[in-house]
Amino acid sequence: QVQLVESGGGLVQAGGSLRLSCAASGRTFSSYTMGWFRQAPGKGREFVAGISGNGVNTYYVDSVKGRFTISRDNAKNTVYLQMNNLTPEDTAVYYCARRNAVLPNVSWIGTYDYWGQGTQVTVSS
Repeated sequence: QVQLVESGGGLVQAGGSLRLSCAASGRTFSSYTMGWFRQAPGKGREFVAGISGNGVNTYYVDSVKGRFTISRDNAKNTVYLQMNNLTPEDTAVYYCARRNAVLPNVSWIGTYDYWGQGTQVTVSS
């Protein structure tokens, strides 16, 4: 059983920054692509960013490119999401997830098998 625990959410003003962390249990963390998703009130869960097991390849939704950075520390079994220049449109519950597929579309939610409980990010204008 894999457990993912997010932290780092909070309330921030527009233009501010937050760093989310996701700590994972298990001994094979480095074997898996990890992703961050978010879900705003009344909307579906959307892909935000992904990172390959070795950290070499990263993927972003267009709306966060240049503002968000995903990274990982395999020695600590942790994946991060650095979020800069936040806007009210970034307000959502943010989830990390483990991908368990070799299909090419990293943003496809159906390829993720374990999820954290989520952390709230609220950006005020």
